[in-house]
Amino acid sequence: MDNVIADVETHFVDWYERDYGIRVEREQMLGKPESEALPDKEAVWKFVFTPGFFRTVPVIPGAVEGVKELMKYYRVYIVSAAMEFPQSLFEKYEWLKEHFPFIKWNHIVFCGDKSIINTDYLVDDHIKNLDNCSGKALLYTASHNIDIKHHERLNDWKEVVAWFRREQQEQ
Repeated sequence: MDNVIADVETHFVDWYERDYGIRVEREQMLGKPESEALPDKEAVWKFVFTPGFFRTVPVIPGAVEGVKELMKYYRVYIVSAAMEFPQSLFEKYEWLKEHFPFIKWNHIVFCGDKSIINTDYLVDDHIKNLDNCSGKALLYTASHNIDIKHHERLNDWKEVVAWFRREQQEQ
């Protein structure tokens, strides 16, 4: 969910500018874990534990249309390791109801460890989730994973949809 359909990275940058008066450029974040990407290393932790943070994350461009397109051919589930930040459970659910109302409640999985998800495909921004994927692991580009080379990379939702269209044609 985060950094695949929900633009958490942009939200961190926006909140940092709001609270600290400094605009962090994406180039400064490249190759760094989210918690190390901002000048104040505690900011990310402050934000993720702030009520309202997850509820107000912007949608990644093309995600709504892309998910709708994939749903024509695949059973799509939204999976989030939301347990680390307990207030995020309700906020993420409310966010999904607002931005992705066409995804039914029983296609939303909040878990602590995505390795329990037995899926044919997983699109994710974190290698910790992709390395343990039982199916095809697809890396969605985010600043923190820019140096990762051992998973197939998809840079945006146009590429995600195109990849799955090719996959569908090959089946």
